[in-house]
Amino acid sequence: MAGASHPVIIRRISRHGGHRGGAWKVAYADFVTAMMALFIVLWLMNTSKPIQEAISGYFKDPAGTGKFTGIVKPVVTPTTSKDDLSKVKADVEKVIQQVTDFNKLKKHIEITVTAEGLRIELLESEKGTFFESGQPEPNAKGRELLIPIAEELGKIPNKISIEGHTDSQPFAGKANYTNWELSTDRANASRRLMQQHGLRADQVAQVRGFADQQPRNAKDPSDSANRRISLIVQYLGPNDPVSAGAVPGTSGSAAMPKEPQHNSP
Repeated sequence: MAGASHPVIIRRISRHGGHRGGAWKVAYADFVTAMMALFIVLWLMNTSKPIQEAISGYFKDPAGTGKFTGIVKPVVTPTTSKDDLSKVKADVEKVIQQVTDFNKLKKHIEITVTAEGLRIELLESEKGTFFESGQPEPNAKGRELLIPIAEELGKIPNKISIEGHTDSQPFAGKANYTNWELSTDRANASRRLMQQHGLRADQVAQVRGFADQQPRNAKDPSDSANRRISLIVQYLGPNDPVSAGAVPGTSGSAAMPKEPQHNSP
């Protein structure tokens, strides 16, 4: 019919179930990841101080181009102190007390902690205590004493120096053999025996013979106590490897003072 108007049709679409897009999942995943990272950081911040410094350094300089404030520094072993060597002294004293006739020998044994380390000295008597007169090899008593000392010192990482000393009486045993040779030979014989019974091959730093040049009793150079073997347990240096059985709490460095070395002629 001409001039008749067409009805306007309005379509209404009803949507059920809300928004069907996936963008919210991405946002939620980012949120969960951030929370997980936060909890991990909080957990790590309760760990050791080097790790805390490393984490702090990373956040200050993620690219690693700054001052490397977060690098975990290697732990340096501290220096063996006098207290540490005092413990070694006590251990040595304990084992040598088991030696036969120790009460008779103890006045010929002196163990002290000095500026150069732990010094163990075996002092001779007029008739000879640890070495027979003029002989370079330790006698039965000398062996019985040196062996447990070697076993005990072999448990620690410290270097050992071994010294031989004589009195001022000229050696008259044989031609071309003097107190220089005798003092050096006694120190070296002690080294051999101790390395056969606990002292490590790399533990002996020096074997020295001083003849009568460093008397214990300077007022009486002929005193039999000047004839002695000295074992020096050196302080542990910062670069020395720490092996099994290291002294508890060992560390740092106190280098042993250098003394003039006298070699056999």
